[in-house]
Amino acid sequence: MAASAAAAAASAGSPQQPPPELSAPGLAQDKAATAAHLKAALSRPDNRAGAEELQALLERVLSAERPLAAAAGGEEAAAAGGGGGGGGGPGAPEEEALEWCKCLLAGGGGYDEFCAAVRAYDPAALCGLVWTANFVAYRCRTCGISPCMSLCAECFHQGDHTGHDFNMFRSQAGGACDCGDSNVMRESGFCKRHQIKSSSNIPCVPKDLLMMSEFVLPRFIFCLIQYLREGYNEPVADVPSEKDLNKVLQLLEPQISFLEELTKMGGAMRSVLTQALINQQNYKDLTSGLGENACAKKSHEKYLIALKSSGLTYPEDKLLYGVQEPSAGTSSLPIQGFVGATGTLEQIDSSDEEDPDGNQGLGKRKRVKLSSGTKDQSIMDVLKHKSFLEELLFWTIKYEFPQKMVTFLLNMLPDQEYKVAFTKTFVQHYAFIMKTLKKSHESDTMSNRIVHISVQLFSNEELARQVTEECQLLDIMVTVLLYMMESCLIKSELQDEENSLHVVVNCGEALLKNNTYWPLVSDFINILSHQSVAKRFLEDHGLLVTWMNFVSFFQGMNLNKRELNEHVEFESQTYYAAFAAELEACAQPMWGLLSHCKVRETQEYTRNVVRYCLEALQDWFDAINFVDEPAPNQVTFHLPLHRYYAMFLSKAVKCQELDLDSVLPDQEMLMKLMIHPLQIQASLAEIHSNMWVRNGLQIKGQAMTYVQSHFCNSMIDPDIFLLQVCASRLDPDYFISSVFERFKVVDLLTMASQHQNTVLDAEHERSMLEGALTFLVILLSLRLHLGMSDDEILRAEMVAQLCMNDRTHSSLLDLIPENPNPKSGIIPGSYSFESVLSAVADFKAPVFEPGGSMQQGMYTPKAEVWDQEFDPVMVILRTVYRRDVQSAMDRYTAFLKQSGKFPGNPWPPYKKRTALHPSYKGLIRLLHCKTLHIVLFTLLYKILMEHQNLSEHVLCMVLYLIELGLENSPEEESDEEAPMGGPERCHDSWFPGSNLVSNIRHFISYVRVRVPETAPEVKRDPPASTSSDSSGSSHNSGTAQVFSLVAERRKKFQEIINRNSSEAHQVVRPKTSSKWSAPGSAPQLTTAILEIKESILSLLIKLHHKLSGKQNSYYPPWLDNVDIFIQPEVPKYSHGDGITAVERILLKAASHSNMNKRIIEEICRKVTPPVPPKKVTAAEKKTLDKEERRQKARERQQKLLAEFASRQKSFMETAMDVDSPETDIPMEIATAGPQVSEAAYDCVICGQSGPSSEDRPTGLVVLLQASSVLGQCRDSNEPKKLPITEEEQIYPWDTCAAVHDVRLSLLQRYFKDSSCLLAVSIGWEGGVYVQTCGHTLHIDCHKSYMESLRNDQVLQGFSVDKGEFTCPLCRQFANSVLPCYPGSNMENKLWHRPGNKSMQDLIKEVEELQGRPGACTSETNLSKEMESVMKDIKNTTQKKYRDYSKTPGSPDNDFLFMYSVARTNLELELIHRGGNLCSGGASSAGRRSCLNQLFHVLALHMRLYSIDTEYNPWRKLTQLIEDLNSQLGNEEHLEVPIPYHDVTSLLLIQILMMPQPLHKDHFTCIVKVLFTLLYTQALTALSVKCSEEDRAAWKHVGALKKNMCDAEKSYDVLLSFVISELSKGKLFHGEGTPEGATVSPTTWSPESMEKYLQDFCLHFLRITSLLQHHLFGEDLPGCQEEEEFSVLASCLGLLPAFYPAEHPFISASCLHWPLPAFDIMSQWCSEINSFTERHAEQGKALLIQESRWKLPHLLQLPENYNTIFQYYHRKTCSVCTKVPKDPAVCLVCGTFVCLKGLCCKQQSHCECVLHSQNCGAGTGIFLLINASVIIIIRGHRFCLWGSVYLDAHGEEDRDLRRGKPLYICQERYKVLEQQWISHTFDHINKRWGPHYNGL
Repeated sequence: MAASAAAAAASAGSPQQPPPELSAPGLAQDKAATAAHLKAALSRPDNRAGAEELQALLERVLSAERPLAAAAGGEEAAAAGGGGGGGGGPGAPEEEALEWCKCLLAGGGGYDEFCAAVRAYDPAALCGLVWTANFVAYRCRTCGISPCMSLCAECFHQGDHTGHDFNMFRSQAGGACDCGDSNVMRESGFCKRHQIKSSSNIPCVPKDLLMMSEFVLPRFIFCLIQYLREGYNEPVADVPSEKDLNKVLQLLEPQISFLEELTKMGGAMRSVLTQALINQQNYKDLTSGLGENACAKKSHEKYLIALKSSGLTYPEDKLLYGVQEPSAGTSSLPIQGFVGATGTLEQIDSSDEEDPDGNQGLGKRKRVKLSSGTKDQSIMDVLKHKSFLEELLFWTIKYEFPQKMVTFLLNMLPDQEYKVAFTKTFVQHYAFIMKTLKKSHESDTMSNRIVHISVQLFSNEELARQVTEECQLLDIMVTVLLYMMESCLIKSELQDEENSLHVVVNCGEALLKNNTYWPLVSDFINILSHQSVAKRFLEDHGLLVTWMNFVSFFQGMNLNKRELNEHVEFESQTYYAAFAAELEACAQPMWGLLSHCKVRETQEYTRNVVRYCLEALQDWFDAINFVDEPAPNQVTFHLPLHRYYAMFLSKAVKCQELDLDSVLPDQEMLMKLMIHPLQIQASLAEIHSNMWVRNGLQIKGQAMTYVQSHFCNSMIDPDIFLLQVCASRLDPDYFISSVFERFKVVDLLTMASQHQNTVLDAEHERSMLEGALTFLVILLSLRLHLGMSDDEILRAEMVAQLCMNDRTHSSLLDLIPENPNPKSGIIPGSYSFESVLSAVADFKAPVFEPGGSMQQGMYTPKAEVWDQEFDPVMVILRTVYRRDVQSAMDRYTAFLKQSGKFPGNPWPPYKKRTALHPSYKGLIRLLHCKTLHIVLFTLLYKILMEHQNLSEHVLCMVLYLIELGLENSPEEESDEEAPMGGPERCHDSWFPGSNLVSNIRHFISYVRVRVPETAPEVKRDPPASTSSDSSGSSHNSGTAQVFSLVAERRKKFQEIINRNSSEAHQVVRPKTSSKWSAPGSAPQLTTAILEIKESILSLLIKLHHKLSGKQNSYYPPWLDNVDIFIQPEVPKYSHGDGITAVERILLKAASHSNMNKRIIEEICRKVTPPVPPKKVTAAEKKTLDKEERRQKARERQQKLLAEFASRQKSFMETAMDVDSPETDIPMEIATAGPQVSEAAYDCVICGQSGPSSEDRPTGLVVLLQASSVLGQCRDSNEPKKLPITEEEQIYPWDTCAAVHDVRLSLLQRYFKDSSCLLAVSIGWEGGVYVQTCGHTLHIDCHKSYMESLRNDQVLQGFSVDKGEFTCPLCRQFANSVLPCYPGSNMENKLWHRPGNKSMQDLIKEVEELQGRPGACTSETNLSKEMESVMKDIKNTTQKKYRDYSKTPGSPDNDFLFMYSVARTNLELELIHRGGNLCSGGASSAGRRSCLNQLFHVLALHMRLYSIDTEYNPWRKLTQLIEDLNSQLGNEEHLEVPIPYHDVTSLLLIQILMMPQPLHKDHFTCIVKVLFTLLYTQALTALSVKCSEEDRAAWKHVGALKKNMCDAEKSYDVLLSFVISELSKGKLFHGEGTPEGATVSPTTWSPESMEKYLQDFCLHFLRITSLLQHHLFGEDLPGCQEEEEFSVLASCLGLLPAFYPAEHPFISASCLHWPLPAFDIMSQWCSEINSFTERHAEQGKALLIQESRWKLPHLLQLPENYNTIFQYYHRKTCSVCTKVPKDPAVCLVCGTFVCLKGLCCKQQSHCECVLHSQNCGAGTGIFLLINASVIIIIRGHRFCLWGSVYLDAHGEEDRDLRRGKPLYICQERYKVLEQQWISHTFDHINKRWGPHYNGL
């Protein structure tokens, strides 16, 4: 009803006047009321009036929406209530219109409520979520029926895919979620939401809910279409007006978005939209352009113009072509007359601006050829739109597929009716899409959008079948492809350039170069994957003819011509395009068709394809004018027709049980067929012999691509198979001689010691001969298409790949040639792959090498695979690089050595082959033909006589062929046969029969050869020689009878083909082929007769002697062991070298016939005469010597190189081994030896050794870097986790750095600045860490080294201007040189001797020494260097990490900074040792430590600042100061109370203030004094920790013991004293807080107190011991953890020597009070009290706490990478709230950052760089979310570190390309953390590059 009403309203045509009672302003004011009124009007049974009213309203509202038209249609603008005069700006009226639409749809209610109401009726059980490029989706192969199936993340995670073969992928072109669609995926994989078939229980949609929509939407869509018509202007003169188009699209954004919103309301709304889009009546009424509406007319005209300019006709109804009307039948379209065809063509060419040469000769010829076929023009050039949907798609194409429109059209697909209609419309526009695509300037984007749509339509078999039947989908696709390629055809230059009629595609054209054709080809492959569609294709002869026509365009493309004179100037790269085109446009559709020809019932299809393929080939041979000889020096790798033919033959025999001969052509055609594939094989050998080197690298690229894993089974495999088929059916002698002729080695195969080769240079002969023999071996032993099952093939492929190298799982998947048609349903990773892999290989888990290079999980062949399955033939066939063959052989050799099977250099093993399929039995005849036997005999003879430099490889192949022949002998020959046969038997040639088993023993006496006159043989010419042009003679009964082989052969071929001189025998070339060399260039040949007197058997036995180097070395094994014939496979013969091979062959020969056995025994009985010495001419001797000398030189060079490499390796191991420096080169740094001499240093640049002096100082190579590792220590053992939900956040306030910062700022609030800066250390963040590789150099040498680096143009990975360099010896990264302080070792020794001065004296001495001003040394080189290195140290870190004072630049700041550098280095070393010194021994960085030198430099500078003695803390530590109150006057100037000082800082200040070198006594004295302060601090802290009752109890206990003799060394007494002293102040007051009471009184037993005190002091003892170790070179003792305190205390001299060992150790016994204990303690306590008087809280906070810092760690990562990925890859940037393109997260603190994000850039620094400076003082460790890899930023450089997430096979997945689930690899993460803590990123990672602040 509603629809008819709408139609009625529409037919009223002209806009009605609105009813008077609703004036225009009233309309605007109350949209809702109007809408409600209209809805009521339309709900009445008679709704004519309401419909008209609505119609009028829409006219007005929606016409205002077209500002472009407003100027023209003035009357409408006026009608719309004077809508802003001339229509107003585009902004307002449009929004107004959208508002109106929303109101009207809702029928007066609220729009949101309306949406909700409609959603309630959504019956859709499909997800259908549409996404665009770069969206992350999932694909599950286990659940997918179609290989294109994809799921959105939400549906994937809600379904159950455990254990499935799934992966995550980034969408290239966009896609849609298939969840709920059972055509595409199995229902078991549906997610929870889409499992329920919900349509049953959804109530019916109430009629009035969508009534308004049914009226409004058609108008709205029409309005959109008019807008599109208005906006489109034809591009002028081919300059695309993309800007204009984009402008129009931007204006339309809100409208299209509105439609998209509607689609998301669910099924009910979609079906309304569908009706609006496909209702033809509506379309006709609204768009016809009739009626008086001027605007509508204008818009219709624009539409017609657009159609016309697209080269499309708009047929009037009577002219309708058969495309849309099914009535015209679905068969092939009516065939047009020839004349008619050309006529239409010319008329179309004029409007078709793409083809300017449409009417010229060549263009005309090819066009005519095409249209004379059965294809009707209508497919290409007719479009008639009958519904909004069709025109909408037309404009979508015209505007080059705007993303918004595509998304809208796809969002509608869940509606079934729409889906069918849309698919038909898409097909109808297919030709138009192709034309637009070809013209497009953004073809890439457009291709993606096209495929985005088509893959949704064509993956559905049911739909594809329907469209094929109703819309002739196949016809359209094939025709469109053909037309597309037509535009870039050129004349083929193959064979006969002048007269060739063949046209091929030009690979240089954009169409091929940019793969513009791929959307169409990919659609074609997609529909061929459906059986029903493919069947139609294979049954339709017309289509097959057209398709073969299409394939022939690629036959012979990209022809290479060999450059003979000079190198090509320009290397063309067109071969990429050519290989891609053959693979995508020819091979993939072929595999698609093959997948439907698997069973007997499909024989007919194969016959069809083969038939039309042969016809196309015959046409091709005619077109290129091919007779019998291929043109020399040219090759094309592209023969798709040959390959189609070969693959269908193979399928026919393998799966369909077809009789091979029934599909083979005649002999002549077979001879033609074999020529080009054979030419390719010969050219491969030429390319590898460097004969094509002048053609540049690209020709090598082609040779590699041809055999590469993605191409090989569509290229080389079919080629070899085709040659095998030809060989099995042609005469074997003809075939063999053709091979040697193609490989140009015929002249080489002569018995003479010299020969002339007219077509080949001498240097190429050997490798070409190897090539020819290798090819024969492959041809005869490969069984890929001749009988192997699929599983056997897979196994062979896998073994070959694994033998070359260990492989990762993914590279193996990639290297195994799978069926290259991705849609064929054969999936790599299928179950057989895994099972075969586990059968042939062992998994090696990923390991780490100490150098830090990370291995992936690898598969390596099992031992039995090497033993039984290693197949060199397969390896040779599959290697892209020749070195891989060598690699496989090396690995094989290593296996044999290791398993003790064979010690020497083995030969490739001989492998048993799968049985031949009966159809190909003829192939065996090649092995049993005389030509081959003559060749083998000749080569054996030449090798034995050492004629040419024939290689071992040649011999190996010769023996392989003999063995193949013996293995495959046709039938056992009878032994009774006479040994020589009658004389007449051998008249025809060298050998009596054709069976190798008997020929092998045939004795050849004389051979007649043609040799150059200069040859040595000529001299020995026997007088009886008859001069005959002969190829060889068998000498019989004393006279040299000569029979010409050539004549025999010619006779044979005259019968087959009418062809003069078809075939030449090896020695004499036929006259015909002399056209390759200039006539008369060859020297005179003369005939000589050679006496041979050998048979193949005797040659083999002599060869055995020669190889083993002993006479009579061969002894027939069967003489000792008769059973040897019964067990044919003797294991001792299966691996070995040439000797083994010869023995194996002789054994096989003997076992095949008794005759052979007898002859072998006979030969062995004769004592073999020595091999005749070779007569060599002087010239020859020269070349031989040269060759020998060269060989020797080469060997020497190899040896030297190997030696050098091993030396370098051992050096690198010692120098670079970061983790075990025990193996290190000992460092010559003053480690006091007994000698009195000064420390001597080696300069690694000039190599001189000597002491460091004031004038010529030596320095250590050091790397200075700022580090915040210390600041990352936390005080809890609970690991910090990386946040993976919004709730988890990391707050850094419990880090070491934060705590120290708070403390310093607290001190600065209450005390004098200069005093505060002495009470703490800085450098927890941004501290400077100094490390060295331990090598030294003269500082002047270093300067000249830096100069040379600066002038070096090759830019290294470091910046010389910043002072960076690599150590000249070990290449470790460094950036400064630390001068070594001159001083003798002996002097050091003296200082170490403990004196016996009293403590008081020492305290005085220390004070005096500190008081002395720092000697301002004269300006020596040394002091200058010290200053410069100090500058370097300062500049290493940022200013904010140096300046902490309130007054910037105060000297106190420098002072603080300098001793903190020492502190940082000691603390870090402690961390590197694992946080304690239990391991003892020399420092783990011991030999590499530069702390001693660093101390000298720091001390020198610290002494320049003399501390005012007033403030020197030393006095407060060692003297009682009477007048305390004088200080309390002014708050500002309070000194920091001594108990608030950090003791370790005090230690460093004291030591660095002393003149260097330091006396051991003074050092110990300082330590003892400071220990008393530390202990007091411990007691204070403990007293605060206790509860009130505890304090009272302790106070009491201690007071009792106070007067005992050792009271000063008893902690309970001291504790009680501290408590009583502090009670005088306010420290303990206000402790009603629960925190004080948390510790229950029971916890503090004496043991626990002792432990607390020890723990408190332990850190100080560790740091001090390290310091002592570095200053005085004393070893650290090792110990158990529990005794660490006592061991360190005694090591530092705190523990009295006579300390009793048995009773429990008490820390207090280490105290050495400089003054009476109670006095000094009371002084310190009063300092605290005086402060807490005013600030009790802060006073407590500032008390030094026990250092509980745990070792620093990186954040803990989740087990599964997906958890990180799902949270972070959608997380928005905090600055711009967009999702960043490259999100990253800091692994130190968990901050989320944008890599390279411009939104977060500050002062030209991107966010990662900024963060690395703030978080790690220049070192940042970031996990890149989208790539799963970690990058390290270090200062101005960065490097990719690798990934800590690996898949189930132990591999990284960089950039998540494979999308397999990844799991954390804890070992790798530990290595990363270790490198971070030990600051070794710079040394271990090699690939650094500058980041220019852009990360």
